[in-house]
Amino acid sequence: MAEPATTPAATGDWAPEVFEEHGRELLASLRGHFEQVRDVPVARPYDPAELMSRLDAAVPQQGDDFSRILADTWDKVVPDLVQWNHPAFHGYFSTCASFPGVLAETMTAALNVNAMLWKTSPSASALELVVLRWLADMAGYPADADAVLVGGASLATLYALGAARDAAYGHDVREEGLAGPGVPVPRIYTSDQAHTSVDKAAITLGIGLRNVVRIPSDGDYRMRADLLEEAIAEDLAAGRRPVAVVATVGTTSVAAADPLGPISDICRRHDVWLHVDAAYGGLFALSDALRPALEDVSVGDSLVVNPQKTLFVPLDATSLHCRRRGALANTYRLVPEYLTSTHPGGTADFMDLSPQLGRGFRALKLWWVIRSFGLDGLRSRLDHAVDLANSLRALAAAHPDWDCPVPSDYPLVCLRYQPADGPRPDTPEGQAARDALNARIVEELNGAGEAFVSHSAIRDGYVIRVSLANIHTTSDDITRLWDALNRVAEKCR
Repeated sequence: MAEPATTPAATGDWAPEVFEEHGRELLASLRGHFEQVRDVPVARPYDPAELMSRLDAAVPQQGDDFSRILADTWDKVVPDLVQWNHPAFHGYFSTCASFPGVLAETMTAALNVNAMLWKTSPSASALELVVLRWLADMAGYPADADAVLVGGASLATLYALGAARDAAYGHDVREEGLAGPGVPVPRIYTSDQAHTSVDKAAITLGIGLRNVVRIPSDGDYRMRADLLEEAIAEDLAAGRRPVAVVATVGTTSVAAADPLGPISDICRRHDVWLHVDAAYGGLFALSDALRPALEDVSVGDSLVVNPQKTLFVPLDATSLHCRRRGALANTYRLVPEYLTSTHPGGTADFMDLSPQLGRGFRALKLWWVIRSFGLDGLRSRLDHAVDLANSLRALAAAHPDWDCPVPSDYPLVCLRYQPADGPRPDTPEGQAARDALNARIVEELNGAGEAFVSHSAIRDGYVIRVSLANIHTTSDDITRLWDALNRVAEKCR
């Protein structure tokens, strides 16, 4: 048997057997981390100057031993990370990297293929077509729509609105932009609860923040369709050009869902592009517990869903779908000579569907995770998250000092601490005091490291947001969280 090929360390990479040895070291240390993860602080207080002094150093002249690098990573880097993949991390829209996805990322990095053209890695592109169809089926969107995997929901919304702009003005905008004489002022409409990615897209596309029309939401934080109709009619009468409506399924603050049926009717009447930001809510269509209450996302001209938020896929993994076939390519396709290629039937060059050229192999981790758990497994895990959220809501409802000021069907719980002898929100001063009390609870809880939550502000003040998405979170973790919240709240009174 031939000896394994080796490469001199001074001129090349590790030999494959060394790579395997160090890979085992890494996996063993990760196993130990996750076996004891509930003893690991989710976050800890830190001093920025001390952190920088610990990490900052001159570029090394000589290579280090991997074992030392790994040890320094655990000793100097990991302790001051916020542990997003911790079962007690409940901040923002918490994400979760399941173990099949973690291993898929390792294989993807090792193979390091570029999925920009079909011919640059046919299997990567073919697999992307497959998982995009799967995701469309899961969300209830047409499976034959154009689709592409991108690096986050904010980028997906930007790319969709770029195509919507071109559809509204015609293809001359690719050459002339929006600066030509007599070009109508563009307008984008979205809820006052929508994500700031809409604003960032308007800035990037040259539409401008002034032309993002924020439509007021109703008592349940859903966009008011009647006021949307009025705003579009007013702009048309003034000679402005409606570009798109962005509706949200699973808003950031409270996980509300805009009424897609009435909104889509308005968009059809006025021939306005409807983009559905279902980054959070879209894939809960898999959930038996939630499906009957969900909006029909298939009415959108474009749709974003985020497997990294709800399907236990490591960052980043987002899909953009567009039922207006060819619209994304009409905006983003540019093919210099060195990128020309033939196109056998059924193939796709994903570089045509967004501004990105070099593209990683995101499809593999989706394929591994979906195949590892199957639809039944994903469905049961999403239902489990819903059950955990309902149990937390029940604990708050049964306690005289806590309430859930905003209902939601999703596993995002908004809490507020308001003890009977505490500040009352009847006056601006009382509301400010109550808000400050709840802000101290968040700060103290997160600082202690036992759990991590985030916050938002609704119409009547500050709320504590608890997002439940980690595949390892159990009912015992909810009990520990509830105990910690009450313990910290008593301390902060």
